[in-house]
Amino acid sequence: MGLLSKKDAALITDPFADNNPITIQVLGICSALAITAELKASIVMAVSVLFVLGAGNVVISLMRNIIPSKIRIIVQLIVVATLVIIVDQVLKAFAYELSKTLGAFIGLIITNCIIMGRFEAFALANGPWRSFLDGIGNALGYGVILIIVGFFRELLGSGTLLGFKVLGDPIEKTGLYAFGYENNGFMLLAPMALIVVGIIIWIQRSRNVALIED
Repeated sequence: MGLLSKKDAALITDPFADNNPITIQVLGICSALAITAELKASIVMAVSVLFVLGAGNVVISLMRNIIPSKIRIIVQLIVVATLVIIVDQVLKAFAYELSKTLGAFIGLIITNCIIMGRFEAFALANGPWRSFLDGIGNALGYGVILIIVGFFRELLGSGTLLGFKVLGDPIEKTGLYAFGYENNGFMLLAPMALIVVGIIIWIQRSRNVALIED
């Protein structure tokens, strides 16, 4: 972060821990529950939000002085919808099967409260560079949680990561399966995603309390 001032660097680092969109602000929970059964889908959603929020914050910041207050929400929706359409078309062109897996959830990035929240709380009041850093920081903080949840759900639920068998073959009983290990199918269900997110929130907030007490 040597090229950034302390305040600018904080825009990227704070959302990872002290002000994480999911674990602290409890925003963007829906996608964390819906698409994290597979690590690949979690990564693609994280990258998609990174593009939409980073670019969207810059666009809104550039337009902040010419957007009439009464229609600012409509303008923000148009900006984010345009960026989401770009993401959707790129996925359909280069990762069609994955785009079908994600389905409507890519489109629902439009309603992701993290994105609209950063537009309102930051981009409308700051310049393009700081808005870009804020967008990247919050998107990375969001994406890290999605990837962690996707990692454990796919590993424990399917015994795979990114589609590769990492615990052995459950049919041929190799690897851990040779010792009686069985995949936990519950990990692939939405309630288990909520439990995993809840555990991460508990760890994060317990850490913050411990730091305050020290």
